[in-house]
Amino acid sequence: MITGKHLIAGEWKNGSAIFSSEPAHGPAREFAAGSPELVDEACRAAEDAFWSYGYSSREDRAAFLNTIADEIDARGDDITEIGSQETGLPEARLIGERGRTVGQLRLFAQTILNGDYLDRRHDEALPERQPLPRPDLKLVQRPIGPVGVFGASNFPLAFSTAGGDTAAALAAGCPVVVKGHSAHPGTADVVAQAIHAAIVKCGVHPGVFSQIQGGDRSVGAAVVQHPLIKAVGFTGSLAGGRALFDLCAARPEPIPFFGELGSVNPMFLLPNAVTARGEAIGTGWSGSLTMGAGQFCTNPGIAVVIEGDDATAFINAAVAGLKEVGAQVMLTDGIAAAYKKGRDVIRETAGVQEVLTTTCDLRNATPYLFVVSGQDWLANEVLGEEVFGPLGMVVTVKDEAEMIAIAKSLSGQLTATLHMDEGDTDLAGQLLPVLERKAGRILANGFPTGVEVSQTMVHGGPYPASTNFGATSVGTMSIRRFLRPVCYQNLPEAILPRDLTVAEKLDLEPAE
Repeated sequence: MITGKHLIAGEWKNGSAIFSSEPAHGPAREFAAGSPELVDEACRAAEDAFWSYGYSSREDRAAFLNTIADEIDARGDDITEIGSQETGLPEARLIGERGRTVGQLRLFAQTILNGDYLDRRHDEALPERQPLPRPDLKLVQRPIGPVGVFGASNFPLAFSTAGGDTAAALAAGCPVVVKGHSAHPGTADVVAQAIHAAIVKCGVHPGVFSQIQGGDRSVGAAVVQHPLIKAVGFTGSLAGGRALFDLCAARPEPIPFFGELGSVNPMFLLPNAVTARGEAIGTGWSGSLTMGAGQFCTNPGIAVVIEGDDATAFINAAVAGLKEVGAQVMLTDGIAAAYKKGRDVIRETAGVQEVLTTTCDLRNATPYLFVVSGQDWLANEVLGEEVFGPLGMVVTVKDEAEMIAIAKSLSGQLTATLHMDEGDTDLAGQLLPVLERKAGRILANGFPTGVEVSQTMVHGGPYPASTNFGATSVGTMSIRRFLRPVCYQNLPEAILPRDLTVAEKLDLEPAE
């Protein structure tokens, strides 16, 4: 079932070194470790594949994406078994994540068949226009070339080997070189087998997909610095993502780094909503905060509420809900250690009160809850940094003005939530312009831990939520990250890209 090897341009290859997996349960397995030399081989194969795949029809690429989805589903039981062993995630979560992974592959296939993502435009020639004639101008989005993708620790399927970045790049017409995450190499191995099977079935150039496992930091650096890589997709820590972002920017040819790095996803509890249903919000928050051991990038770690009896009732309900949650296995030993370190930093910050104390050890996580005043929050920037795990903080503010000040003090976020009732409309209206500048997705009366893969989803935001605030890593708009606009002036139809010459699919009105 597990090859333990890299997949490079259709061949399963060993490396010069090996590493062992560190599963939550079950046997440890040995895998070939990556090297810059293997990265170079994969990137050169990807560039060679681009000359055919980048100019293939949307119909062929859609069929390829659907076949990948079929092959992943055909290996569903194997993926669930190895994924559960490696990550400690429950089987139901992995089955659901596999459904999301194949679902987005099929959605992207349908999207490229539709063709709207190409943003095709046409200015017809005006040879008689005075004082100067206008040439015939056509615009279409074109693929940029090979893309590097980094697997994520917290989503072994949806944000890793065949996850959103890979699916978006392949949909755009870009070959992919994946740097697999060492937290789940067996899962990545099985998914790579599915992609390889689809390549063979569809007759696609084998260089369209390669995966390099393990290795030290030089392997990741080799991916982002390779001159044939034209963009990078990444989901992970702020420190790791920023280091790779800086390498991309320092290249002789700088390239875009689409990194999703971190967010505390604040919730603002407005007065009427807290009075009417503060306890229910507190109970709901405890469930969202601890979902998946808090290892979601959209985990709502901060709740902002005006001090008083209603705030106390909300806090008490959250504490009661969190007490019902037992220890949960975290994805890796490193993530568990970082969670404990983040907890200790919060504990040692002036003005912070710990209202729920638990004990976690080894690779386990238990929830913690802290309360801090708005004044102390504003005085300690460290309180606004993400702690990856089931840790929550309540910021109690004196009044509406201080709540707005808290919102203005935030760095970039993936999400922001307004818990509001009809009587809160005026305050919500004051907060919304602030939150629009801070977050990529704004919710009302919900919790952000569910991310719908759809046409309208935005999973991104100002830095440090992501490194490119004009993009999303979830939803069909994510395909646009790996395209660039090209204008064709007076080119004969015989040599134009096919997407501009299929008349029945180019239903455009001439510009005024």
